[in-house]
Amino acid sequence: MASQKEQEHVGYDFNRIEKKWQTYWAKNQTFKATNKSDKPKFYVLDMFPYPSGAGLHVGHPLGYIASDIVARYKRHQGFNVLHPQGYDSFGLPAEQYAIQTGQHPAKTTKENIARYREQLDRMGFSFDWSREVRTSDPSYYKWTQWIFLLLFDHYYCIEADKAMPISTLVNRFEKEGNYSVNAVSDPHVPSFSASEWNAYSNEKQQQILLGYRLTYLSDTEVNWCAALGTVLANDEIINGVSERGGHPVTKKKMKQWSMRIGAYAERLLSGLDRIEWPEPLKEMQRNWIGKSIGAKVFFQVEAHEAKIEVFTTRPDTIFGVTFMTLAPELELVQQLTTPDQQKAVEEYIEKTRQRTERERMADVKSCTGVFTGSYALHPFTAERIPIWIGDYVLADYGTGAVMAVPCGDQRDFDFAKHFNLPIKNIFKSVSIEEQAYSEKENAVIDNSDFLTGLSHKEAMKTVIAALEEKGCGKGTINYRLRDAIFSRQRYWGEPIPVYYVKGIPYPLSSEDLPLELPEVQKYLPTEEGAPPLGNATHWAWDTLTKTVVDNSLIDHQSVFPLELNTMPGWAGSSWYFYRYMDAQNSREFVSLEAKNYWQDVDLYLGGSEHATGHLLYSRFWQKFLFDLELLPVDEYAKKLINQGMILGTSAFVYRKSGTQNYISKDLLTAEDKVEPIRVDVNLVNSSDELDTAAIQNWQPQFQQATFEYSKGVFKVGREVEKMSKSKYNVVNPDEICDQYGADTLRMYEMFLGPIEQAKPWNTAGISGVSGFLNKFWRLFYDDQWRVTEAEPTKEALKITHETIKKITYDIEHFSFNTCVSSFMICVNELHRLQCYSRSILTPLTVLLSPFAPHLAEELWENLGHSHSLTQEPFPVANEAYMVEENKDYPISFNGKMRFTLSLSLDLDQEAIKKAVLEDPRTMEYLNGNTPKKWIIVPAKIINIVC
Repeated sequence: MASQKEQEHVGYDFNRIEKKWQTYWAKNQTFKATNKSDKPKFYVLDMFPYPSGAGLHVGHPLGYIASDIVARYKRHQGFNVLHPQGYDSFGLPAEQYAIQTGQHPAKTTKENIARYREQLDRMGFSFDWSREVRTSDPSYYKWTQWIFLLLFDHYYCIEADKAMPISTLVNRFEKEGNYSVNAVSDPHVPSFSASEWNAYSNEKQQQILLGYRLTYLSDTEVNWCAALGTVLANDEIINGVSERGGHPVTKKKMKQWSMRIGAYAERLLSGLDRIEWPEPLKEMQRNWIGKSIGAKVFFQVEAHEAKIEVFTTRPDTIFGVTFMTLAPELELVQQLTTPDQQKAVEEYIEKTRQRTERERMADVKSCTGVFTGSYALHPFTAERIPIWIGDYVLADYGTGAVMAVPCGDQRDFDFAKHFNLPIKNIFKSVSIEEQAYSEKENAVIDNSDFLTGLSHKEAMKTVIAALEEKGCGKGTINYRLRDAIFSRQRYWGEPIPVYYVKGIPYPLSSEDLPLELPEVQKYLPTEEGAPPLGNATHWAWDTLTKTVVDNSLIDHQSVFPLELNTMPGWAGSSWYFYRYMDAQNSREFVSLEAKNYWQDVDLYLGGSEHATGHLLYSRFWQKFLFDLELLPVDEYAKKLINQGMILGTSAFVYRKSGTQNYISKDLLTAEDKVEPIRVDVNLVNSSDELDTAAIQNWQPQFQQATFEYSKGVFKVGREVEKMSKSKYNVVNPDEICDQYGADTLRMYEMFLGPIEQAKPWNTAGISGVSGFLNKFWRLFYDDQWRVTEAEPTKEALKITHETIKKITYDIEHFSFNTCVSSFMICVNELHRLQCYSRSILTPLTVLLSPFAPHLAEELWENLGHSHSLTQEPFPVANEAYMVEENKDYPISFNGKMRFTLSLSLDLDQEAIKKAVLEDPRTMEYLNGNTPKKWIIVPAKIINIVC
């Protein structure tokens, strides 16, 4: 008998149901995780969002829905699940808005976060909001600054292969100098004895230590974006312009903070083999790290003290060197340039500054360069080698100098051909008339003195030994990975906790943190070109009171200027996954208890576009903190899934050139000269028909528009592309929730296709999923409650348990689209069987819960339960119910299949023959003949020879 509650709501009122259960979950903190539990742990994490003013579109929740399905599923399986959410809330958009309006970025960010939270809550995510973090909150960035100070206070010891305190290095310097120190350092660090070190001034000692610290200050060639007023990392530049706003980027020399990520290159590389991350992403990181095995070779410059250091992976080709090419931005270029070449070299350097590194690397067609006027001497033959500069050589890769072997490298070959430089063939029985010969394994060296006749491998060993013996080179390993620029010339970021004494940076102590952002009158750089923090009037550090004081008190005795740069966007995101473990801890960044219990992230979801940014920098910080025994593991995420994009289906109208006349898409001809113009997809219906009245009020350009209709309607063109506000193809999830409900949105996004693949959004397709959820509801309600206590049939049990098995397998393998299909098949079959049995619908409700949690909670309550189903055990498939009783046999005559016949698997061969002969179709195909032979393979085939 149904309860009064069961009788109250017989229709599927998703608005009422979803609001009810979202309120229940929030009030009861249903998804709050604990750091103490006897249950096994499971930590599932989404890359936290930047809260933009536009809010979420339907493409954003894709990964959140997938992770939420896993989180809910794991709770059903008895895990203590940590599924947190927060905001990567420092960022350029808020600062750009502040520049335009004068409104503080904190205010904009707070408003945007409120909007995001409203949207996220509406979609029924099982986040533990008690652990929310915001990277722009001083209580959070206090610990980001603390990690910076740790990096500043450590160096990388090559012998120990880990970070060590800088104090241990100072102790060695005091006792033995740095002659025997094997540490990662800047190339310009001088060699000194203990007595020399002890005689140095404090300023000089601190300057030397900057050459070892894992975070350090140095003059660095950077990517400068004038429009944004800041330095950009390589991964923030797309096709030569800024990823944010598409502004030009040029090279510029600036004093910058950097992080010595290169010290961890080999560990970052080898660590990839121990984590279950997508192989394409791992390959991107491998290429970015760029390990190369070869040799350093030193070329003496003729009539000059300078030596040119070259890294080459092919020292075996050293006798094929006919010129050298230096990166135009190398300081050495100015020293080597002769007076008669000065003008040409300077012009070329200036031209190169206008191109980004990526543009230079990608441009394999053009050959440009200038001769410096100087020559290097070959280390073995003392031959004069002309020194050129060319923008295909990068200062940040290797040493910024190339020993050009045109017979063995295509770029060198093209350069030599273009500038009519000599090409010497050093490969036996190989023609280099048309192109360079880059083959290694089959190469036999020729015309190369003591290397002649050797294979590539033999020549490599021989030439490295000879270089080392001669003192002009040595075997080495090189990495493409460069130290990460850590300064940003903007306001809305973490302040860097250092002050300056005579130009030397000194750290604040951890007790002084957080160093909070000061108030400023404007968010642009100062008139002198200093970063926005230069506008602050209260931004000096009093070393006696350990407080921030007014700039007017700077006396360079006890009050000193603070750093004006802020940290990059990736700083706060490089460790946030550990803060979630212990988000309210004001004493430490994460407690020993919390990190030992949660250990690491079991499943991480986010976009592959972060491969060489966040996902690399965060691994670097993880390994550093692991070295300090502050974290229990050196990789923070066991498994990573890169969700694909949900693409937008943009709408275009076609304007006749030079007019305000727009023509319907289906009226266009090849002769029509038209301009395609994007329009808001929300002004177009599911039949691609434009609301022409609405568009005239949408933008001023359409107010005077005239439209050529086709049969009374105006058709638009369609194109699938990235969903973006600028393309007017954004679909607001709120509108989908209003019309269909959050559970429908969740299941539809999963139904679109495999989680890793890109797929186009089509609102018209959502009705099928909406219909399914209504159909599921009708298993419980028709005009009234219809759940019975009747025993289910064998067929109903079989269908249900096959579905349980399939859904379980597919969730475990993240195949959520096939889960939705399985649900649809199951519900259709149960309706066909008119099965409304409680023993079937109860496990089915739990099964659906990770996908459509609001609907499942409502039906669970109506089944008579007084508690949430969140922790209910997940159904387990019973193999006994899935045993096949019948088999659809293909019935063949003389080897040709004619029809199928369902027969019990219990039948013996005689019974099978009898059943087949009794089927009227058999008589038709026998055509009066008697079977000569029967071929029966049980549960497989039946063939009659006649």
